[in-house]
Amino acid sequence: MSQMMDWASKRSVIRMNGDKFRRFVKAPPRNYSVVIMFTALQPQRQCGVCKQADEEFQVLANSWRYSSAFTNKVFFASVDFDEGSDVFQMLNMNSAPTFLHFPSKGKPRRTDTYELQVRGFAAEQLARWVADRTDVQIRVIRPPNYAGPLLLGLLLAVIGGLAYLRRHNLEFLFNRNVWAFSALCFVLIMTSGQMWNHIRGPPYAHKNPSTGQVSYIHGSSQAQFVAETHIVLIFNAAVTMGMVLLCEAATSDLDIGKRKRLFTGAHCLVMLFFSWLLSIFRAKYHGYPYSFLLS
Repeated sequence: MSQMMDWASKRSVIRMNGDKFRRFVKAPPRNYSVVIMFTALQPQRQCGVCKQADEEFQVLANSWRYSSAFTNKVFFASVDFDEGSDVFQMLNMNSAPTFLHFPSKGKPRRTDTYELQVRGFAAEQLARWVADRTDVQIRVIRPPNYAGPLLLGLLLAVIGGLAYLRRHNLEFLFNRNVWAFSALCFVLIMTSGQMWNHIRGPPYAHKNPSTGQVSYIHGSSQAQFVAETHIVLIFNAAVTMGMVLLCEAATSDLDIGKRKRLFTGAHCLVMLFFSWLLSIFRAKYHGYPYSFLLS
């Protein structure tokens, strides 16, 4: 206990290798719980998700370490594959990042493995899981981030500047196409799952450390990757563009030949991207493989 407290006083996340893991986590008796992130942070591993998850794990550990409610009941640690590959082999672990809770008494249960693909790795989600497993409530405190307010201020400044420059001609504010395009962009962003990403904080994609294969679409209907929302956004935008062009082909004053070509192109656009959307839906909800997306 004293050794763990000494390490925790220096670093919120204790770095462990195989020897430390066997001595301070696996070996009984132990009157404290340990939450461990198994990761692969070395550059040659090319695990971008590991770096993102590590940042959130550091936020969680720092929130606990510098909290007034800090006790020796729970410690946070990490095991890197290049420093503790024997630990990965011991636990039959073949993917990273992975979060495990080792209770003070007994062996870890199924619920002591964090469902990363479902819940994402945001510090707030990890804190809820830790509270469920240890009854320790952690209030996540993030360092101030001024990027959002600065971008919002810049956007408002640009809009205000344009309005000032065109203060004698504000007809564009009453242009139906401008408002229709703005509303359409907002709808596409919301329906693609961006709000879910903001709440859950999922990884951008998942790379299997064993095979090196990168998955951009989550295999479960209960979760998604950030890349998946971008793909759905592009597909929805393409289908919408095709529908707009179909309406244009039917109502425009172009000659019949150009209208036919416009109709053919728009029809192909809708069929192609809508079929891909249906393929993603079938794969997520009916378990079909993603390989047919390329067929």
